[in-house]
Amino acid sequence: MPRRRTTSSSSSTGSSPAPRNRTPQPVRVRRRSFGDFVKAFLAFVVLLVLVVGVPLALATQIGWPLPDGMPGLDWLQREITVRTFLSILTVVVWFAWAQFTACVLVEVKAALSGVGVPGRVPGSGPSQLLARQLVAALLLVGATAASLTPGLSQLGQSMEGNQKPSVAAAQQTPGLFAQQQEQAASTANALAEQAGQAAARADSGSAAHGDTKYYRIQPPEGRHHDSLWEIADRHLGDGRRYKEIFELNKDRVQPDGSKLSEASLIRPGWIMEMPGDARGGELVELPDEAPNVSEQVQRHISDYAQTGDQAQGGGGAQGGGAQGGGDAQVSLPEQRPAPAPVTPANPAPAPSAGREHAATPAEAGHSFGLPEALLAAPLLAAGLLGALGRRRRQALWQSALGNVGGRRGMEPPTPTGDAQDAQDALLVGADPEGVRLLDRSLRGLAAALAAESRPLPVVYAAWMSGNGDLHLQLAQPAGKPPAPWQLGQDQTFWLLARADAEGYEDADTAAPYPGLVSLGTMDDSRLLLNLEAVPGLVSLSGTEADRSAVFASVAAELATNGWSDRMTITLVGFGDDLTPLAPNRIRHLDGFEDLFETMSAETRQRRGALGAAGHDSVLTGRTGPAQHTRWAPHLVLLAAQPSDEDALRLAELAADASRLGIGYLVGTEGTDLPGAAWEMEITGEGKLLAPLLGLELKAQSLPAAQQRAVVELFSDADPGRGPGGPANTPPFLVDVSEQGRPAVYARLVGPYEIIGLDAPDGDRSAQLHEALALLLLHREGVHPRVLASALWPRGVTADVRDALLERLRAWLGTDPDGSARLRTDAGGRLTLAKSVVSDLDVLRSLYYEATQGRGVDSRQVRGRLLTDALVLVRGPLLADRPEGRYRWLTHEIIDAQLPLLVADTGLALSEFHLEKNRAEKAIEALNAALRTAPADERLWHELLRATHATEDTGRLHVLAADLIGRSGARGLPPRTEALLDELLPTWRDGVAAAG
Repeated sequence: MPRRRTTSSSSSTGSSPAPRNRTPQPVRVRRRSFGDFVKAFLAFVVLLVLVVGVPLALATQIGWPLPDGMPGLDWLQREITVRTFLSILTVVVWFAWAQFTACVLVEVKAALSGVGVPGRVPGSGPSQLLARQLVAALLLVGATAASLTPGLSQLGQSMEGNQKPSVAAAQQTPGLFAQQQEQAASTANALAEQAGQAAARADSGSAAHGDTKYYRIQPPEGRHHDSLWEIADRHLGDGRRYKEIFELNKDRVQPDGSKLSEASLIRPGWIMEMPGDARGGELVELPDEAPNVSEQVQRHISDYAQTGDQAQGGGGAQGGGAQGGGDAQVSLPEQRPAPAPVTPANPAPAPSAGREHAATPAEAGHSFGLPEALLAAPLLAAGLLGALGRRRRQALWQSALGNVGGRRGMEPPTPTGDAQDAQDALLVGADPEGVRLLDRSLRGLAAALAAESRPLPVVYAAWMSGNGDLHLQLAQPAGKPPAPWQLGQDQTFWLLARADAEGYEDADTAAPYPGLVSLGTMDDSRLLLNLEAVPGLVSLSGTEADRSAVFASVAAELATNGWSDRMTITLVGFGDDLTPLAPNRIRHLDGFEDLFETMSAETRQRRGALGAAGHDSVLTGRTGPAQHTRWAPHLVLLAAQPSDEDALRLAELAADASRLGIGYLVGTEGTDLPGAAWEMEITGEGKLLAPLLGLELKAQSLPAAQQRAVVELFSDADPGRGPGGPANTPPFLVDVSEQGRPAVYARLVGPYEIIGLDAPDGDRSAQLHEALALLLLHREGVHPRVLASALWPRGVTADVRDALLERLRAWLGTDPDGSARLRTDAGGRLTLAKSVVSDLDVLRSLYYEATQGRGVDSRQVRGRLLTDALVLVRGPLLADRPEGRYRWLTHEIIDAQLPLLVADTGLALSEFHLEKNRAEKAIEALNAALRTAPADERLWHELLRATHATEDTGRLHVLAADLIGRSGARGLPPRTEALLDELLPTWRDGVAAAG
């Protein structure tokens, strides 16, 4: 936003003020064009006609439409004439005129005052929208339409026009609008200077009030609103010193009776006591110097001077709180006493960086071959990993619907290069447990509020602390939260402890806040901003590359997160196509014209649907009978810089967007985007700054290289790629001849058993077995950090990890040639020697040899290989694995691959026997496969055909009855019904008789 030009002593001396957001920004003032004056004139004419011309025309041409006296009963029996219809129509027009005039007055008042959100005239949605557009056009020549949308100074005010800011202690955690903590490493010089200034002020603390300077908050000028940052910038030479002004004035009674509780929430007319070194012509030093203020303002300043620490002898903060004066510090959330009321202080609890193991000094400073952007984004990594697993499973099942010999294969393509590093980083950094707790907590809150017939509160942000606590920041107080939630530091914070969150079960309710998305971390806390609740636009400035990395992270997390149901994400100005991440959610638009056409129509549609349903906002529609079918959010991410005209149109669209479940994140080169409720900047050092919100985060981003690698993972797993994919070749083929006996043989399909090794030490046995199983399921190699994160999901130091690897290497031993059976490849990944084999490797190799190898040309060899393969199946994978271990299997697709492999083997062996009319042998093979893959419809179809080949109708009836019983209330699949109609036309008679 542009700054006002002020004269100050600092500028007169030639020293330039400190740059805003730590980056020099040019002052950009939009010049009024001839078109603006034409629009303003036309708007004036239309307003004049509607507000003045309509009543004059009604009064002069039609007159008063209502009867002069009280009508009698005979009035109801009179004939209805054209005059009667005209009178009724006139009354309607008078009411419409009165409503529109009220809308114009409300919009004009809000535009001229520049404070707060325009109030809503009941039942006048379209009328007020027209009035807003006309007033905005009229004011283009003097101010801007952005005045009609909430600015930063109105954050926390209700959307209903309530002018009271939501109370949130700026010194306490977690606060979206709280002060950012001091960063000692990066601001040591500034802090030292401030400390010296504070000491100087302390020495003069006993001075009379005549030496104290004051500043009066100025009314808004156009789009510009006064802020503590800019006051500090002008009068102290450094915007970061706004904290000193806040500390001097917090909780002191202002002339209007309210108090300063948020550094970002100040009002015109308030008085601010300034530090002693403040300079500038706008300052007032009482009683000796008050050149440009009225007697009333002098009286206000004089009364204000009697409050605060100086008037009370340095007694600390007002209000009787436990905080001391000056920079009060209270414990972070993880140190909060329980069950006493929580009063965490420093802004921002956010979670740890995921499941990453602690780095040793030798590892510090590099990522050990893995991209840090994904390692430091646990929620994003968990979402991407879950979506990738679902995509690969979908490809498996779609492939299974084809012919056995013409499939793409059951093995997903093995990623290489950057894609392999990205996949490893996802495995290391993902925090699926954190996603699960967040999802259950939010849905549980929605279900509890619905049970109490309470609406969902508007949530601006969520903070996830390092100890797992969840803090929701509300737009305004919403009463006492339902148990086990509790109030946080004040009425606008609801807190859920991790222990209470773990008690939640899955709730059958719609996701209440699907628009939450991670922006970054502060200390050990992670911020999730609710994009659909922002009262206006969110702007992000910075270089194009830095902005693109943040936009890509936001888009990827929204597309794959686990705490939402349905969602539409519209991307404009993105260089790379992100559609493969979530084709059902993401859509790209070419430019702003397409966006305006799409979003204008959707805005009108949503506004009309809300009105027809009788809802105030989409939050109301997320509870009750329609919760699963309506009110899905639509989030728009505009990475391209909009023109001035496009920016104004965006501000107009976003004015009512938060109520409609629509959010806008817009990339800008500067900081003067019209209608921007929240302004952020991404720096080249990876910091996400929002000075007026008190935020300085370590930004979560997805740079271009990692973005391409992630998209490659999803594209390779796309089930719609067609038949040009890889052949059905296992990643590791075993010599299945008598000469190919392995040195170490692990049985994974069924109970876990290892042949060829001595039993390890009892305390280490479970861990070593789990590590070996992970390596056996990934013959392509496992990154050491992936192995560590699998065995220790909550993190582990590198020395402990390395000690385990040495024990595993010693346990596996060496081959006769002296080479270790646990090796490290050129990329640093752990691999097993070919002499270490699992029954899953043998099963894959036998099926491959039977269908694509030696069995293709020899029927006898094919039958023997398929029979040997089916004998290996003893049950599900790792059937006896201990509880609490092998959680990494949730990221694997082996649970889908193994049943398909067994089913394919059973089908191939059945076909082999049916070629020689051995129906009983075919049935035996199919039943063996069904024990591992009972849900595979192909096996049941072949079993029906094999049973029909026995010509035993009674046996076929029994099998049909068994199928019907298994299908339950869902009934038989259509293809199964069609097959039964062909093989057993009377099967429906049996169903009718049973019914």
